[in-house]
Amino acid sequence: MTGKPDTASFPATSMPDRAWWAALWPDPEGVLRLLGIGRHMSVLDLCCGDGYFTAPLARLTGGKVYALDIDPAMIARAKREVACQGASVRQWICADALDVVKHLCDSVDVVLMANTFHGVPDQERLAAEVLKVLRPGGVFAIVNWHPLPREETTVLGQPRGPATDLRMPPEDVAAAVEPAGFALARIVELPPYHYGALFRAGALHAA
Repeated sequence: MTGKPDTASFPATSMPDRAWWAALWPDPEGVLRLLGIGRHMSVLDLCCGDGYFTAPLARLTGGKVYALDIDPAMIARAKREVACQGASVRQWICADALDVVKHLCDSVDVVLMANTFHGVPDQERLAAEVLKVLRPGGVFAIVNWHPLPREETTVLGQPRGPATDLRMPPEDVAAAVEPAGFALARIVELPPYHYGALFRAGALHAA
């Protein structure tokens, strides 16, 4: 199962409730802008979960958003969130992330993967599949927790995020993603506990 982390294998990676998402990131659209996502871009929200970023993505891009999750219950929650915010999504996909090429109806400018990459069992294979759905020069944007001890990443007074040993520094993410044909473009700090690693589709994309 690759569409979201296996919580039996990856403790503390289950979907959090909305209250602490909002406490951690009160301005999700601002986070997206820091990642370089803008009005004229098409974006795939890969492993979209309950839609915390899907809805602001849809507003920011004018609906040029595709959203995938393996869990139909998460898709249903994300749909409700998007509707509540008066936005729209071009395509909803309930599937494993490794099968994204089979389901996505168009190529995109950006693939966003937030708070999930650390739990993917085959990260290099996933990066290779992401490359196939990006337009030439497109960006794979991975939002990750900094490799801090879990007890130091508190939200609403409680330790939050994946187990300490699952957290990946940017160089480990790059080691998993770049062999697929990406080049690290930049690292964006996303306070208080996250960073965004932005990978641009490189020379291998055209092969």
